[in-house]
Amino acid sequence: LQGGNQSSLGEFILLGVSDRPQLELLLFVLILISYVMTLLGNTTIIVVSRLDPRLHTPMYFFLSNLSFLDLCYTTSLGPQMLVNFRSARKSIPWASCVAQLYISLSLGSTECLLLAVMAYDRYAAVCQPLRYTAIMSRRLCLQMAAAAWLSGSSNALVKTVLTLRLPRCGRNRIDHFFCEVPALLKLACADTSANVVELLASSVLLLLLPVGLILVSYGYIGGAVLRMRSAEGRSKAFNTCTSHLAVVSLFYGTAIYMYLLPPSQDQGKLVPLFYTMVTPMLNPLIYTLRNKEVHEALRRVLGRNPTSQGT
Repeated sequence: LQGGNQSSLGEFILLGVSDRPQLELLLFVLILISYVMTLLGNTTIIVVSRLDPRLHTPMYFFLSNLSFLDLCYTTSLGPQMLVNFRSARKSIPWASCVAQLYISLSLGSTECLLLAVMAYDRYAAVCQPLRYTAIMSRRLCLQMAAAAWLSGSSNALVKTVLTLRLPRCGRNRIDHFFCEVPALLKLACADTSANVVELLASSVLLLLLPVGLILVSYGYIGGAVLRMRSAEGRSKAFNTCTSHLAVVSLFYGTAIYMYLLPPSQDQGKLVPLFYTMVTPMLNPLIYTLRNKEVHEALRRVLGRNPTSQGT
């Protein structure tokens, strides 16, 4: 990286909405609440899925991966945002910005792929129920999860290197809440057309392609659910699948809006808060509120605790 002076090389200034203190205070409160709820909700899903043997299935293996990913995703961004909202100087060290950029990119890319894997799992469960355990073997589940994590990490490495190679000519004021590729590209004092093309191409692969696969999966699932004779079976499949579709709509909708459509200046700042902070908070709520298996597992796990039995 090139820069005009040592201070600009050593740190970035995250402008956010520092010109609107009341909005900044509101965002501080909302993000603090969502971060605490994200920690509690996703930790609960991981613990319950681990402790209850009845949840040792492919669906909850992937859901635990999603919960762990969301815990890391929000933690890579939330605490720094909260600190900056309440400090006069909205600075972040250069190394922290690089780490934040890579980690958030890696986890966001992984989530794009993991949600598609979860859709395939639901397709196999609903459309191939007799062969489900043979199709979704433990080995395949581990391979699919590993592929999602490795692909996300590789994509993030390429984007981070390409973005940080651009000269900034001393510019260090990022018009955003955190270090993200589109905001950092605006600091460059060189041609960024190659970066923009790469960003669009990877966004198509990581956003539109998984969405297409998910829609195809749920097309087959919808047909299979309608053919079910058991009302209870239809209800269970419908509840599980609508939960997943709600997560998909929240995550991909805001990410596509940010990376594949040209948003206005304020929208460009606020929209990422949905897929980085709001969606990870809602994921456990959506799954637990609409899922009887999780309700029953929670009761069984809490029932083992002597303190809960005595109350």
